[in-house]
Amino acid sequence: MAAGDLKQGRGPAEPSVEISSNSGNGVPDVPDAAPTGLTGTVVAVQANYYWVRLDRVPTVEFPRRLLCTRRARLKKVGQRVAVGDRVTVEEPDWQGQRGAIAQVSPRRSYLDRPPIANVDRILLVFSLAEPALDFNQLSRFLIKAESTGIDICLCLNKRDLVGDRFLDTALDRLDRWGYKPIVTSVIKDPSLEALRSPLGGVTTVVAGPSGVGKSSTINALIPTAKLRVSAVSGKLARGRHTTRHVELFELPGGGLLADTPGFNQPALRCTPEALAGYFPEIRDRIAQQNCRYGNCRHRDEPGCAVGDSWDRYDLYLELLEEAEVFEEQQRQQVEEDPKFKRKVTRDGQAVYEPRLASQRYRRQSRRSQHQTLDDLVWDQEQAELDPDELDGEFATDLEEPPWHSDADR
Repeated sequence: MAAGDLKQGRGPAEPSVEISSNSGNGVPDVPDAAPTGLTGTVVAVQANYYWVRLDRVPTVEFPRRLLCTRRARLKKVGQRVAVGDRVTVEEPDWQGQRGAIAQVSPRRSYLDRPPIANVDRILLVFSLAEPALDFNQLSRFLIKAESTGIDICLCLNKRDLVGDRFLDTALDRLDRWGYKPIVTSVIKDPSLEALRSPLGGVTTVVAGPSGVGKSSTINALIPTAKLRVSAVSGKLARGRHTTRHVELFELPGGGLLADTPGFNQPALRCTPEALAGYFPEIRDRIAQQNCRYGNCRHRDEPGCAVGDSWDRYDLYLELLEEAEVFEEQQRQQVEEDPKFKRKVTRDGQAVYEPRLASQRYRRQSRRSQHQTLDDLVWDQEQAELDPDELDGEFATDLEEPPWHSDADR
C-alpha cells in the first residue's frame, strides 16, 4: 500500500501535556540513577528526526515522547527507521525531551507504501458515496492488501448517503468475493462502536483512496487526534489529499492506529504464480478441488478447477497479464545486468548468481609482476632514444622486448 510527509500547517505530535514541574521549567529534575536504555515505538518521522513513544519512564512526571535522532552506526549498516519500529533509546535528555535511537528490533511485518513496520491489521476504508464506490478500484486495493499477508478489515463508510437497496447489493457482491465489511457512518454513529473491537490491542494501518473518510474515522475513534479533514471536490467528485505523512495514534481502549496518505491506484508487483493466492474465490475453489496441472494459471487450461464463472474473473485475467509483463521485465533486467550470470542447475532450472570480479580477489603472480616491470623499463629506454637514429629494420625488430620468449606470449 502493497503497498510514504507532514500535514500542512501541522507539525508532529507534541509531547504529553501531563508534565508537572518540579524546577519551574516544566520538566522535573533528572535523577542520578536515570536509565540509559529505554524501549519505545516510533510514532512519527520528520526528516531525520523520529518521535518515539516510550514504554516506561523513570517517573510519571517525565515525558513519554522524545524527539530522537538515529545513531551513525545504524546509518552505516543501512538500517532505516520507520513508523511502527520498536527501538531502543539511549542518553535521554529529559529537559530537552531528546534522545538517540541506538537499536531497531526485528520487524514482524513491513509495508513499503506507506512505509510502516510491525502492522497487525489493515483497515481498508472505502466510501459508499462521495466519492462513489468503485468496485474495480476496491478490488485492486483488496488484492494489494492480500499480497502483504496481513489481516484485512474492510470498512464501508458514509452509510448515511445511500439507501438500503444499494447497500444490500454492495454487501451481496462483496460476500461473493469473500469479504464481510463493517458499515459505518460518523453522522449516524459518532462513536463507531463497530470498529473498536477489531482494532483493540493491535497496530492497525488505515488505508484507502482520498476522500473516503479515513481521517474522519480516526477523529471519531480518537478525539484527541484532531486530524484535518476536507470535503470532496465538487467538480471532480474525488477526495482531496489532507493527510501528508504517516503517524501512529493511541486508541483509548488500547492499540495503535496509523493514518496514511490516500492514493487512488495501488501498484501491484507480483509473479503470475502468486497472483492467484490473492483472490479468496480462487483459494476456496482450489481448496475443494485441485487443478490438473500444478502450474495452472487458471486461464482456459484443461482440467482447471477455478473456471471462469465468477465475478472478478475478467479482472484476474487483466492482472495476470500485468504480472507476466512484470515477470518478463524482471528477467530481462537480471539477464542484462553484468553483475549476474546465468547458471542451469541439475534439475534444469535456470538461476542467476552474482558474478564475482575474479581479478579483484586474485593475487598477481611474481612472474607477472616481473614481466610488467620489464615492460615498463623497456618502454622507458625506448622513449629516451632519438627516433631519427632508428631505421625501419631496427624499429621492427624491437617492437617487443628481446627477452620475451614465445612461451611468455
